[in-house]
This record gives sequence, structure tokens and C-alpha cells, in this order.
Amino acid sequence: MNVAASAHPPAALALLCALRSHGVEHFFCNPGTDFPAIVEAFAIAEADPELKTRVPKPVMVPHENAAVAMAHGAYLATGKPQAVMVHVNVGTANMVNGAANASRDQAPILLMAGRTPITESGLFGSRNRPIHWAQEMFDQAGMLREFVKWDQELKLASETEAVVQRALEIMMTSPRGPTYLSLPREVISAPLVLPPPHGRRRVVAGPPWPDPADVALLAGWIVASQRPLVITSASGRTVAGFQALASLAQKAALPVVTVGGRYACLSGEHDMHLGYSPKALLAEADLVIVLECDVPWLPSLEGPQESCRIIHIAEDPAFSRYPTRGFPVDLAIRADCAVVLRALEEELVSRVANGSLQREALEARRQRIAGQRTALRSSWRSLGAAAAKADFIQPEWISRCLSDAVGPDAIIVNEYPLRLEHCERQLPGTFFGLSPAGGLGWGLGAALGIKLNAPDRLVVATLGDGAYLFDNPSACHWVSAAQKLPILVLVFNNQMYAAVRNSTAAMYGAGVSAASHCGLLADLSPAPAFEKIAQASGGYGERVDDPAQLPAALARALFEVQHGGRQALLNIVCRY
Repeated sequence: MNVAASAHPPAALALLCALRSHGVEHFFCNPGTDFPAIVEAFAIAEADPELKTRVPKPVMVPHENAAVAMAHGAYLATGKPQAVMVHVNVGTANMVNGAANASRDQAPILLMAGRTPITESGLFGSRNRPIHWAQEMFDQAGMLREFVKWDQELKLASETEAVVQRALEIMMTSPRGPTYLSLPREVISAPLVLPPPHGRRRVVAGPPWPDPADVALLAGWIVASQRPLVITSASGRTVAGFQALASLAQKAALPVVTVGGRYACLSGEHDMHLGYSPKALLAEADLVIVLECDVPWLPSLEGPQESCRIIHIAEDPAFSRYPTRGFPVDLAIRADCAVVLRALEEELVSRVANGSLQREALEARRQRIAGQRTALRSSWRSLGAAAAKADFIQPEWISRCLSDAVGPDAIIVNEYPLRLEHCERQLPGTFFGLSPAGGLGWGLGAALGIKLNAPDRLVVATLGDGAYLFDNPSACHWVSAAQKLPILVLVFNNQMYAAVRNSTAAMYGAGVSAASHCGLLADLSPAPAFEKIAQASGGYGERVDDPAQLPAALARALFEVQHGGRQALLNIVCRY
């Protein structure tokens, strides 16, 4: 049966308008046979100057995982909700990895997928391709229900705006995270009168507020503490969190360790910054504040004293979506970390004023921390000096050269290999690392998503060679060229899955695997000529294997990005 389209626009146009009205500026997509109504809706909007401003800008990405990574990066750059649409069940399967990263990183992305046409005939949009039978599933959303806060299928065209609004409301509610919406082709193809441009809005609830009694209790514990310690990994998710921690740590002489390499949480130049490993400090701490951090230490290898008080502060301090997490808790405060830190600072300042927190005690603590910081940074300089003199390239040398080349304002997106001890970031929003889920194939797409929303900033992606292969590099380099997003990519090419090798060595360093240096199933040699993949999309590519040549190679690549207006990749052959 041949069913004609109606004169009214398809419901897909209402979908796009609803997204834009809720702050979604880009529509990342990897299309398929479920997209005709989406294509038509964008064409209608393109032909109408008023409608064009009411829909997001379409961004076509030739792989689903890269599309989700771009949306993730766009959120990191803007703090605004994002949307991705892929092709039915097979597209959903390809974006599960990105959904895992978004979930654990609390990134609010509306993950959408077409649904195979429900009807075999009789409706506009009914099945007309052989794959429409084999691609149908009993429970398409079940593939990623573990990683989303909400999932739904659009059942009626008339409910389009309400369903999108509900999805956005849930994903932007604290703690934030992705949602999933499936879109049957007949439904989004159905004719629908477009709603007015300014419909009723629903304000999303803010994050929970700390109990003043809990803040006062924690302040008292800090006053009584001799060796407090703050461990964080994500308090720098917002500028407010970064600034609040910097202020409190300085005024209360609280040493800070950032673990996990996910955000710039405290300037590397801050007097209270004590590096990226808590092990040495944990053994002596009598108070540990775990601030937006899912894994503050590794219980099988390290931990605080039994008498040490442990405080967890986060929007979800229990990390309730984690099946197993057994860290000790003496006080849990469920709130936005910036709010807690500001309230705590106010409480402590008042205690200094009334004499319950002695200035002499604070000064003594500052002096002790200064000595620890001096010793720590001296050890880093020794490692850096050794790397600079080595006859092969080491990650420490790459990190140092990058730091010298790009300056403090560059945004670095890291998928594992960067050594922050040698490339410290000083400003909020200048460093982003892979989510706790560790789903590889994130860094290159995330860097492109950031560049899309920060076109005037230098964006650098630092990737292991294994991560780069997962990043769907051909797809990402194509997007860089097509969308005019010049970024710098550094591939730390050690021809190895270092995580696999190191994990094996940690467990079986004295076993049979040690005979092959634990390289079995970790060896990625022979390595491809990665620089040529970038060149295939019109980018600049260069292989570097001499430590002395790295600074000049970086300068050449940066010139191409910043003045030539095209992407650049350095394939840096290194050992680690």
C-alpha cells in the first residue's frame, strides 16, 4: 500500500524544536533508514528563516561512539544538555560504550534511536526495506538501560514535546546523566501541527542542599584534626567547584590530592596541591574528605588508619548506581560540592575569628604542607630531567614538551597517557579525562565536541595508541575536516595496551607471563602509520621518534592548527 505524506510537517520537526527550546544547540547523529522524517524536518527548517532558529544544528558523525563522545565533549565545554540520534538497534548497540562513559561522568545526553517501523504496511513510514524485519527487537532499550536514568518510546506524535521535555527534565536533575528515547518511524513521520515557539517550561530542581548541622559537625572535625586531607576527582566539573576548593583549601590549610585524572580540580600552582596519589598521605591522615570522588584509594593496596574519620561529599555520595562500593563513611553530605565548600569556609572563618581554630595551628600546618609539596615537586623534576636526557621518548617528556608549547589556556582532553605531574593545569575547564567507566574511544570525539563549542580555544587530544584505534579515527578526522574543527592530536605510540600489560604484571609479575614481560594480548605491533590517517582527511601528520625533535615537531603541528586552520597529528613513538 502506497501511503502519501501529509501536507503538515512531520512530528520530527516538533522533536527538533522541543530539543532546541530546552537548550540543545547541536543534533549529533549517525543516520539510517529511520531518519527520513528527521531529514525532511531539517530541510523544512532550512527553508524557513524563522524555523531555522528553532532547531539544533545537525552534526553528522560517521560512527555512533564518536557521536556520543562529541556530545559528551560539548557538555563539558558548555554545561548544557546534548542530544544524539542513531540508527535503530544496531546504532544503539554501537553507542552503549559512550552511554557508559556519560552515565559514570554524569553527562546529560539524550540518547535517541529510531525504532524499526512497527507496521508491515498501511501507514506512512511502514516497512519498505528487508532489514526492517531483522532489526526489530523485543526490548531495544534493554541494551543500555543499565546506564540511563530513564528510557521511553515515543508512542504518539501528539506526545512528542511532552516526552522530550520529560527526558530533558530527568537528565538535568541532580545527579545528571543520560536518558534514552526510541522513535518509531511511523510516529515521527506522522503529520503534526507545530507547537508555538514559547510553550510552558518546567524548571528543573537544583541539587540538594547541605544540612547546616552536618557542615558545622565537619567544621568541628577539621578544627580538631592534625593531619586532614582532601581527595577529589570531579570537584572541578564546574568553575564554582574549582574556585570554592581553591579558596577553602588556602584558608583552612587543607592539602588536596586529585586522583583519577578527570578534571582540573585545583591549580597545580596552588600551595595546597599535593599531587595525584594519596597513598603516602593516607597513612598519616586523621581526617579524609572525599570530595566528588568514587574511588579515593584502592583498598587492596592502601588505606587510612582505622581511627581516621572519613567524610564523603557529592551529589550522590553513595554512588548508588555502583553495585559494589564499600569505603568507610563517618559523615555523608549529599549536595553540590561548591555549596558545601563555601558553607564550610564560612563556618571555619567564623571559628578562626572566635579563636576556636588557632591561627598558629593553621600556620604550622601550612609549613608542613609546604615541605611536603617541595619534596614532591623535587621528585617530579628529577623524573622529568631523566626523561629529557633519555635516548628514547618517554611520556614524561611528551607531557613536559606539551605543557611548554600550549600554555595555560589550552584545553587538553586525555585518554590515559598524559602525566599531569609534568603538564599541570592551572585553570578550570582546561583538562578533561576519560570517565570512571574507562570506555575507550572517547578522547578524540570529546575533543571535537569541545572545539565545536569553543572555536577560539586551542584543543589538544592526548591519546594512547590503543585508545586512538578505539576512537574511530577515520570517522573523527573526517568530522574535523567537514566541520572545520582544527585540533591537535598527540598519539603516545608505545605499540602496547599498557593497561593490560600493567594489570597482568601487578597480578602475575612472578608468573609465567613475566617471561614475555606480560605483553601477551597487549602487543599492538606493528603499529600503523597513524599520521597518514590524519593526512587522509587533509590534516597535517608527522611521526616523531627522537626526543630532541619533539619540541620542533610540536611547534610545526601547532602552527598548522592555529594558523593553517587544519587538524594536526603527531605519531610519537615512545616507551612506557
